[in-house]
Amino acid sequence: MEIFHNFPLWAALFAIFFAQFVKIPLAFLPTRKLDWTLFTSTGGMPSSHSAAVTAISTAVAIEHGMDSTIFAVAAIFGIIVMFDATGVRRHAGYHATVLNQLVTDFNKLVSEVKSWPKKEEIEKRKELKELLGHQPIEVFFGGLLGIVLTLILHALIH
Repeated sequence: MEIFHNFPLWAALFAIFFAQFVKIPLAFLPTRKLDWTLFTSTGGMPSSHSAAVTAISTAVAIEHGMDSTIFAVAAIFGIIVMFDATGVRRHAGYHATVLNQLVTDFNKLVSEVKSWPKKEEIEKRKELKELLGHQPIEVFFGGLLGIVLTLILHALIH
């Protein structure tokens, strides 16, 4: 099957999994807590989106050259993804933080005004995901990770 020989595809997938896995020990260092949910979460250091798009762009450049049309498509796609990660998605995360605080404050007000029915906390509210986007440094290191991993994989395979 040809898909098993698609180096750009496998480089990008490897970069995603590696970047997601690295988030766990990087978060462990300051907190001393192992949080395995980081493997499937968005946001954080390094950006797996950036690692993926730079890995695929690097692999395409290796296989087809930097003057190829497919490299141009991959590079522009990568720039858009990384710009979005530091822009729209990061600000959506900020908005989620503010909205979660408003919900918390509202729930506290309601409980002080009248007795809140005895319900489980999870039934009372549903929090929005706050860690959506990336700081520019997270995108930079995700991108750098994608390039380095792809160059190493290419050297090992070829």
